[in-house]
Parts: sequence; C-alpha cells; structure tokens
Amino acid sequence: MPFAPMPSGAERVLLDTGPLVAVLNGADEHHGWARECFGRLAPPLFTCEAVLSEAQFLLADRGGDPLAVLAMARQGVLALDFDAREEVERLHDLQRSYRNLPMSFADACLVRMSELHERSRVFTTDAHFRLYRRHRRRVIPLLTPTST
Repeated sequence: MPFAPMPSGAERVLLDTGPLVAVLNGADEHHGWARECFGRLAPPLFTCEAVLSEAQFLLADRGGDPLAVLAMARQGVLALDFDAREEVERLHDLQRSYRNLPMSFADACLVRMSELHERSRVFTTDAHFRLYRRHRRRVIPLLTPTST
C-alpha cells in the first residue's frame, strides 16, 4: 500500500545511491546505519532515476536483487520527483564546476533537487556531498553515517 504524501512545507529527504544500496545489501558496511535511518525517516524519500539506475547496477554487481529498488518505489517508500529535461543547463553547470572530483550525473541531480527544495537534506554515504554547494556557495544539509 502506498504511503500518504508528505505535508507541504515539510523537510524533504533526498536519497542518494549509497544508503539505498546499503539498506538492501546486508553485506554493505553501512547496512546497519541505513536500516536504522530508513526505520526513522517518514516516507517517501525523494530521489531521481539516475540514483535508481546506479543502485540497480551496484546491487546486481554485488549479488543483490536490483528489482528490490523498484519494489520500494512501487510501495511508495521512494518518490521520483525530478525531471532532468527541465534542468539540463544547471546540471551541465554543476558537473562542469565539479569536474575535478568528478561529479556523477546522479550527484548533480541531487544537488539540483536540494536547490529546488530549500527544506531538504541529502541522505548519502558519499563524502563528495561535503564539498558540493547548492546555489554555488551554500552548504547542503546532509544525513551521513557520521551525522547521526
């Protein structure tokens, strides 16, 4: 059964690939932390297609079930709420700005999502998010293994 929509004005949790893979893969080093966080966070967690693609690839590569990612979306745990077609210019600017890291397409989408939704934080295991900035200079609020 799908979850009820989040009230307007509430904080959005923007889900990155790392915690999604970790919660679905018991062998992942962050599995316990991810399970605890998923248990505390109210669904839906917002993400983009690029994150789902990365997560399915990594789960398949590590012996997990890639269909578990889509099952979470079908159940309403995950909400796809980003249209890259409308954001190509900003995504390009972000990836160009962070090309020395480099910034993945999924990361660029999440940074842009954090710009579009001021009351949001990124749920991630990726240390690059400590370096990324929204609106070019503002720190992105994070939920990371060291911030819990």
